[in-house]
Amino acid sequence: MAKQEIDLSKHDISVAKIIRNASPARYYEEAIRRDSGSAISSSGALVVRSGKRTGRSPADKRVVNSDNLNEEIWWGNVNIPLDERTFDINRQRATDYLNTKEQLYVIDGFAGWDPNYRLKVRIIAERAYHALFMHNMLIRPAKEELENFGDPDFVVFNAGKFPANRFTEGMTSDASVDVNFKTGEMVILGTEYAGEMKKGIFTVMHYLMPKKNVLSMHCSANEGDSPDDVALFFGLSGTGKTTLSADSNRKLVGDDEHCWSEDGIFNIEGGCYAKTINLSREKEPEIYDAIRFGTVLENVGYDPETRAVDFDDTSITQNTRASYPIDYISNAKIPCTAGHPKNIIFLTYDAFGVLPPVSRLTPEQAMYHFISGYTAKVAGTEVGVTEPEATFSACFGAAFLAWPPSKYAEMLAEKMKKHNASAWLVNTGLTGGTYGTGSRIDLKSTRAIISAIHNCALEGVSTETDNVFGFEVPTQCPGISSDILIPRRTWDDPEAYDRQAQKLGKLFQQNFEHYKEESSEAIAEAGPDVRIRENS
Repeated sequence: MAKQEIDLSKHDISVAKIIRNASPARYYEEAIRRDSGSAISSSGALVVRSGKRTGRSPADKRVVNSDNLNEEIWWGNVNIPLDERTFDINRQRATDYLNTKEQLYVIDGFAGWDPNYRLKVRIIAERAYHALFMHNMLIRPAKEELENFGDPDFVVFNAGKFPANRFTEGMTSDASVDVNFKTGEMVILGTEYAGEMKKGIFTVMHYLMPKKNVLSMHCSANEGDSPDDVALFFGLSGTGKTTLSADSNRKLVGDDEHCWSEDGIFNIEGGCYAKTINLSREKEPEIYDAIRFGTVLENVGYDPETRAVDFDDTSITQNTRASYPIDYISNAKIPCTAGHPKNIIFLTYDAFGVLPPVSRLTPEQAMYHFISGYTAKVAGTEVGVTEPEATFSACFGAAFLAWPPSKYAEMLAEKMKKHNASAWLVNTGLTGGTYGTGSRIDLKSTRAIISAIHNCALEGVSTETDNVFGFEVPTQCPGISSDILIPRRTWDDPEAYDRQAQKLGKLFQQNFEHYKEESSEAIAEAGPDVRIRENS
């Protein structure tokens, strides 16, 4: 599908050769020829290295503070403001560097499966691996669509091999990822990690879609046998968002980024970007089998002789990744659109061992937990550190939000109410004690809970009200022992559980102080009430 005739002069780019929307095979050839460290694995996937940065650089992300954005953007640590002059300096730095190359790669594609809302995106990059990555992650245009693509809505200048000037005002390192909503451009300097392009486009959709009354969401989605049986899975890294949505009994709509319009939901992307650390066919067969020719394996270790991949190898990074077209998943739904969600599932890994495996949320509780975006990380390897660490990320994806979290929460509440969607909190973390004592809720039990939600098997069952968090906890669920459903009963010392529940409740309250002023009284009161424990 490669089409060479393309004029990039409007982007201030003029090089001898442009390879546009080539086939994966062509990108393989280019990567092997030009990218040191690239190799073809025994499964047929392309193994690449992203250089010294093996993950996103959120501290180096900037959003241009144009006059029309002052009252819209959620300014702060997530969206650090950058003046227009500095953006122009970085853009000039990127284009000057790209113009020194004899050859560049261009990918033209779409963000958003619904034609009414899709964004035309152009990627200009130096590395073939970056082109193949975005070939996978964007929605690939048909031949006629490519021929009539026209001017893009948004352009990414990926000059990641060339550093930012750390002495330029507003720069904090030699990396800079700058988004300019006014000009429809993004500039990448000093980082070759491909995920910056993917998440940059997600940030753009997070800004543009709410303007059209479309809710953009950091979630996975799947569909059952009925078109009205749609589920959304929200969750931070490690909670099971990708694993639980890849269900052999349901069709996968997408694994990471979606929008909810008046017509239903649609995937933003044309591919998946899955973590591969400790990947096995036994645990995640759909993802394992998607790693074949056309897939990009980023920073994954392999045997230099046999080219066999070692998914347990973390010598480069623990953030090993695979990028592949969504149709590599056998039960993917193409086109990636579906009806209105029936169930909203918030996933959390609670390392404190406090939260139940499943709880039903009221609309107000759903908004509280959506804004909170809670999970917990196991303590690190520092001497004497044994406590888990609570992590809160608004809307389960604060790093990618453009508007304040309350805007997305209000839109979610409105859509859930209009379409009568149910909300659930599912803990995929510990039971029977905190970290060091408790054990992780096994994947089989969690899958049984998710199936029960899909099949409406939790409707009408008896429940108990959680004394601290206030949500209704089912006391029975098909396929799992009722013993684990009420977490206090799984602890050897119930009073120790009470203390831990109170501690976690206080952490929720402290975090929500950041959002209290912009939230309604009903939502604020839907959080934990630690006074119940303190006064008892």
